[in-house]
Amino acid sequence: MVGRVLGTWGLRGDLRVQPLTDNPERFQPGQTVWLRGVPRRIEASRAQKGQVILKLSGVARAEEAEALRGEVLEVPIAEVPALSEDWYYHFQLVGLQVWTEDGRFLGAIADILETGANDVYIVRGADREYLIPAIAEVVQQVDLEAGRMTIRELPGLLE
Repeated sequence: MVGRVLGTWGLRGDLRVQPLTDNPERFQPGQTVWLRGVPRRIEASRAQKGQVILKLSGVARAEEAEALRGEVLEVPIAEVPALSEDWYYHFQLVGLQVWTEDGRFLGAIADILETGANDVYIVRGADREYLIPAIAEVVQQVDLEAGRMTIRELPGLLE
């Protein structure tokens, strides 16, 4: 996800979009985003008050734009820039199974909270939910291929 449609802008089908990416180049004219599984070329864009106003190919009227409210703009995984070692996109982490170092299964990452200091993984197990801080002292290993994260259980963390 690189953006979420907040609503319309004007009468010609422009969209007000909340950016969900740290890469502002995603919204430059000529770039392509996927909307409802359909590739759409960005014909024009401009930043405005923390949002982006986009003109997308195939969206020509305000009524068409209004029907897209709440939809997400995406890019293919192949176009996502690689990150440094031990850095991951949220979409890569959501769904990972979380295990303790001693082999206890806690659940799967259901969501990620962004806090000022560090992210917090919301791990949902069969009978409860855990809040796991995304810090090096806790997260010991992330294995995307195996769909698994291993954590160190610090005192009080899982109580």
